[in-house]
Amino acid sequence: MRPFRVLKSLFVSAALAFAATHALADKPEVIRIGVAQQGTGDPPTFGGSPAATVQIQQTLEKEFAADGIKVEWLFFKGAGPAVNEAIADKSLDFAFQGDLPAVLARANGLKTHILLESGVRAGVKIAVPPDSDVHSIKDLKGRRVSIFRGTNLQLVADNALAANSLDERDLRVINLDVASSLAALASKGIDASINDYHLYRLRDQGLARIVYESQNDGPQFTRQSHLLVLDDFEKAHPDIVQRVVNVFVKGSQWSSDEANRDALFKLWAKSGVGYASWQAEFANQTLKDRNSPLIDPFIVARYKAVAQDALKLKLIRQPVDVDSWFDPRYLNNALRDQKLERYWMRYDAAGKPLS
Repeated sequence: MRPFRVLKSLFVSAALAFAATHALADKPEVIRIGVAQQGTGDPPTFGGSPAATVQIQQTLEKEFAADGIKVEWLFFKGAGPAVNEAIADKSLDFAFQGDLPAVLARANGLKTHILLESGVRAGVKIAVPPDSDVHSIKDLKGRRVSIFRGTNLQLVADNALAANSLDERDLRVINLDVASSLAALASKGIDASINDYHLYRLRDQGLARIVYESQNDGPQFTRQSHLLVLDDFEKAHPDIVQRVVNVFVKGSQWSSDEANRDALFKLWAKSGVGYASWQAEFANQTLKDRNSPLIDPFIVARYKAVAQDALKLKLIRQPVDVDSWFDPRYLNNALRDQKLERYWMRYDAAGKPLS
């Protein structure tokens, strides 16, 4: 019996050693996260969302340091469309981007799942030169207006135009990225820029006047951003995905705490967008409303609306199944483990609080 026991012990030890070696070999050497923004500084950073908080505070790097797993944040000047190209090339594992470009990618067959939201209910702004005779959206007819097409600015802009009996064909639209749009507006090379919080800096410098902010017209005129994972990575490393989501939820909670408002804006100011711009961007809004990670009926409804609008505008050729795209399992685990199930308000499809 003793030789058998020794043999059995050796077999079990060998099996455990093989399993441990296999697990080690299966561990990724690097986690690659694409960001649909142009980073600023060295190393590059960005702001305006819990994803930015996670990146600047390097909490993912700390989470995986003991595993020897590196974290790479890859920034794309071409924003969402450029991130989609990287996803198609399988050059990324995760991506932070807006609703419209992700819908376009989904319609073109890219295999991803949305894990959580990160930066929601964000409006678009329209700015003009200080001495312009444009005072409202209706005054934009026939004007030279920049829109960064293919990003999540575009559909909100289109909806705002439609609410004022206009569409892009009524304008002289110029497709410019954020930096180029700001430069063109400051030099009066265009009559108006449809953009984001970057416009506050030009306003504060006396180089622009903001004539419209879409969030004032209701939550249906806002844009949403998220963290998604490529299906191949999720299937190979579900444990890693859970740990990434855990960190993002912690970042969302820290970014949602009103006690951190001052520290948050100072942190995001490292992105090159000043403290005053973040104050203006989040004025009269709670941090919880803007930095919630929840996938609630409002979020699902907004992505469905984006998919429907994209189809109507012929930006995509076939419908997108939104319901199966969201994968809240990892988020729900993180919320439960961190005792945050009731921390953020959930909203119905119309944007009204759920009891």
